Amino acid sequence: MKKYIVKTGSIRIGDGEPFLLIAGPCVIESEKQAMYHAEELSKITSRLNMPFIYKSSYDKANRTSIDSFRGPGLLKGLAILKKIKDKLGLPILSDVHCSKDIEEVADVLDVIQIPAFLCRQTDLLLAAAKTGKPVNIKKGQFMAPWDIKHAVDKVEKAGNREILITERGSSFGYNNLVSDMRSLPIMRRLGYPVIYDATHSAQLPGGKGSSSGGDREFVSYLSRAAIATGVDGIFIETHQDPDKALSDGSNMLNIRHLSNLLEQLIRIREAIKTDV
Repeated sequence: MKKYIVKTGSIRIGDGEPFLLIAGPCVIESEKQAMYHAEELSKITSRLNMPFIYKSSYDKANRTSIDSFRGPGLLKGLAILKKIKDKLGLPILSDVHCSKDIEEVADVLDVIQIPAFLCRQTDLLLAAAKTGKPVNIKKGQFMAPWDIKHAVDKVEKAGNREILITERGSSFGYNNLVSDMRSLPIMRRLGYPVIYDATHSAQLPGGKGSSSGGDREFVSYLSRAAIATGVDGIFIETHQDPDKALSDGSNMLNIRHLSNLLEQLIRIREAIKTDV
């Protein structure tokens, strides 16, 4: 099996490289909030010598309720992300919901993320692939791990092999997700780096009726289990006060607890020292 290493700037992801952290608040609530989290995350990952990509959404177009906060929108959101990129020198990832946004985001984002609900949307996958930027495909909650191959094929057919695959749990009855850790090595058989989304995997979609709930207490357990499989990276949404966050607060990790968790994950990664 051919194994691909995905590159963005100086960061190399996959095939034995140090595992990657993708992290940030779910949505951009303000420029001040986004910059604060980016600065704190940069300090943590620099101290741990950990590859890091900053993530936050400029528009959460898939909120449960029409009344839910979506973010600052495309242009204002990208301007904030560009300030973070320019000031801190961080690579930037955000999710894109419309193929018409691709031309705008390609000037700012280093990694284009395809949301789980949209991982079968051919036009969106092709548009993202044609930028030549790394594309992070989040596996749909409704999808078996082997079926992600079809989304990967679409990006490949557009001439792009800079592909990440992210697991974020599978639907398990109503308003619940479950993580099948078998999915991680299964998807790695495609040869591309696999990321585990520990916070969305602890989500309870629509669990609060007009918004999603979550069980953030399980984020650390799920993260440790995923790293033990040899996964190539961890995706963790984090916030200084998750209970007051404007999106996905129930499953976001308090940023005060992140450093300790990452230190545990580094030790687990060192302990396995095997190509799985």
